[in-house]
Amino acid sequence: MLPGVMYRGGAERKIRKYLIDNNYVECIIQLPGNLFFGTSIATCIMVLKKSKSENSTLFIDASKECVKVTNNNKLTNENIEHILATYEARQDKKYYAAVVANDKIAENEYNLSVSSYVEQEDTREKIDIVKLNAEIKEIVAREEELRAEIDKIIVEIEGDVK
Repeated sequence: MLPGVMYRGGAERKIRKYLIDNNYVECIIQLPGNLFFGTSIATCIMVLKKSKSENSTLFIDASKECVKVTNNNKLTNENIEHILATYEARQDKKYYAAVVANDKIAENEYNLSVSSYVEQEDTREKIDIVKLNAEIKEIVAREEELRAEIDKIIVEIEGDVK
């Protein structure tokens, strides 16, 4: 499925509501973009199961499970095995999988978008602001020293010119 089906309103929301309220949704798997020929958009797999015992849904963010082959992405056997092992384990895995109670999904307007439940890893560079501030102080102090030396040189040059 295309990801929009997982969060749009209207008839799609009514279908998701029916599926969640009747405990039919076993798992939602977010796949990487550019996986299928002619489709650069990311896709999802919705696994349905009629006789579930748990009243929850597993969300798997497999959007990074791929290797780049020319302009397309490809799932390797290792990628598929990792997704399958996560599905079978049915446990929370930081930045990768979350088991969410169907009540919580209902509270969230029956949104089944994986990104709503699986936290993305913050890969931004961590900056030590105290260390950075100390480095800036050193640079400013060195700049002041250099300016003072330049001023001395200018005074000497101007003294020689007169």
